[in-house]
Amino acid sequence: MSLLGDRLCVINVGLSSFAQAIAAAGGEIAEVAWAPPAGGDRAVGLALARLVNHPRIEAANRLAYAAYLEAQPALEGIGPARALLPRMGRRTILHAGPPIEWARMCGPMQGAIVGAVLFEGWAEDADRAARLAASGKIAFAPCHDYGAVGPMAGVISPSMPVWAVRELNGGGLAFSNLNEGLGKALRFGANGAEVIERLRWMAKTLRPALAAGLAMLGPVELKPLMAQALHMGDEVHNRNAAASSLLLKRLVPAMLRSKTSRRAVEEAVTFMAGNDHFFLNLSMAACKAMLDAARDFAASSMVTAMARNGVEFGIQLSAFGNRWFTAPAPLIDGLFFPGYGIADAAPDLGDSAITETAGLGGFAMAAAPAIVKFVGGAPADAAANTLAMGHITLGRNEALTLPALDFAGTPAGIDARKVVDTGLLPVINTGIAHRQAGIGQIGAGITRAPLGCFASAVAALAEALAGS
Repeated sequence: MSLLGDRLCVINVGLSSFAQAIAAAGGEIAEVAWAPPAGGDRAVGLALARLVNHPRIEAANRLAYAAYLEAQPALEGIGPARALLPRMGRRTILHAGPPIEWARMCGPMQGAIVGAVLFEGWAEDADRAARLAASGKIAFAPCHDYGAVGPMAGVISPSMPVWAVRELNGGGLAFSNLNEGLGKALRFGANGAEVIERLRWMAKTLRPALAAGLAMLGPVELKPLMAQALHMGDEVHNRNAAASSLLLKRLVPAMLRSKTSRRAVEEAVTFMAGNDHFFLNLSMAACKAMLDAARDFAASSMVTAMARNGVEFGIQLSAFGNRWFTAPAPLIDGLFFPGYGIADAAPDLGDSAITETAGLGGFAMAAAPAIVKFVGGAPADAAANTLAMGHITLGRNEALTLPALDFAGTPAGIDARKVVDTGLLPVINTGIAHRQAGIGQIGAGITRAPLGCFASAVAALAEALAGS
């Protein structure tokens, strides 16, 4: 009876209506934000229950995560996509996200493909380029299927220059196109004359200058550079000011020592120095190389890719290699440029979520509190996002540390089981493209990966391991 005479503080788990009744009676309430696993989907919840503490999954995850941690990506070279990417056909165009046919592509992706056709000289104008793209005479495929990644529309055509990043512990190569800078850019679907002219300059002048510098410099290990950038306020997804400067510091002396003309070096350096996002594409390729090292561990529930094509959001699991699990791509409600709002925005787009998959970007926001000026929120939100991701990952990467969290490693190794169990969805900070081709970036914000693709992956893993 003495208990009933004391002032009670009740922990409420479940329906908020219970808490409301207690509060109305004068009790103190501590509410726990809880929901059933898998969003209440009974079949997926049962599948998940069969995977919890599964010995084969636990063993496979240890191996996959260790391979990711040990991976050492290094910038090895640069060259035309047709020369470096295996199986790159003469009329193949790669795009961001999971597979999608021309008719279903979002506006920015269709616009970028039209621009790629014009850049390659396969058509004389945009109308003819669009008709060619719709004719079935061009093969479209995800960048990830070719070991590559590309931001936003992610388009890579045969003549475009691509970075080649090698994993030094016996892994393969990962590739990415080059960053065009802000404003009108192919990755946002712009395909006007100035865009095509810039792409041709990048292929004709920038690529040879960079190649000459890399020939003098030798392979550039990227993980130490990214680790240093984290200590300088980057999260190496939407903030790359420090990483781009560190790369420039390495490349410029080497280019000056090469036999490249001083005018070409001057043009290349001016372009890179004026683009704080220049390192983004290299960050993506480095993350791709690290995560590819964790692929193909049978039974592993570790996520090895997250990517979006503006229509669907897709993930890949170590256990299933290149198989995609998809759900509708979400809209992003963030900070919009003046005159634009969410009604103007294309759904989530691009391969750049490979950075979050590797424990950077949104997962490392605690290193870059200034990023909230770009994507919205307060500095405390940046740290909170990083801390929350620790609940859905396999561990922390002590090679990539966060000063604001007492130099703790960034949370990494997304476990699809934990996402479905907790309902905590991977956080992604990203740019926002206009839904129409060519208008470009209209803002930036924070979004979450949709639960559906993780639920499908968990169900498939349970089916694959049935009886084991």
